[in-house]
Amino acid sequence: MPRLYLIRHGKPASTWGGEDEDPGLDETGQTQAEAARDWLLSQPAEHRPQRVVSSPLRRCRETAEPTARALGVHVEIDPVVGEIPTPAALHPSERGSWLRQVFQGTWQSINGDLDYDAWRLDVVGSLRARGDTAVFSHYVAINAVVSHLLADDRVLHFRPDHASITILETDGTELVLVAKGREATTGVL
Repeated sequence: MPRLYLIRHGKPASTWGGEDEDPGLDETGQTQAEAARDWLLSQPAEHRPQRVVSSPLRRCRETAEPTARALGVHVEIDPVVGEIPTPAALHPSERGSWLRQVFQGTWQSINGDLDYDAWRLDVVGSLRARGDTAVFSHYVAINAVVSHLLADDRVLHFRPDHASITILETDGTELVLVAKGREATTGVL
């Protein structure tokens, strides 16, 4: 069955609420992006990614770029694998507090402008049709996929570390979790 790799972006140059709302990677993050590339390229030929997909956010694009260059492909941008949408009425400085609340609940209990359980299913649907692809995404989106595949409605199911790689398999219809990526020893907040 084709493999799909779900990679959390490398360490960003700043965090939520910083001056830059779309930070790139810091030096550690760049090293993590290169390590992710090396690991992906070390996979057996039948499981090596052929495509590279990224969230539109800079930290994901910069994490994806070394892999895309090594494979000789362009980074395909897919907003569906981007960050969890923040409610429109929420000030950017309140995002961290909102996310802390989100992490304590279930997909159905999230307060916001949209149906977050439906957002989770959109992320899963975007991945289901891809095979032999490296997808560079975010902490919450990766949790969305894992929680769905494990039929666990908690938002926070595990703590993917920067540049950790979660392995999935797909036949184009079904999506199966092979292995969760390396977990962080500290939280995202």
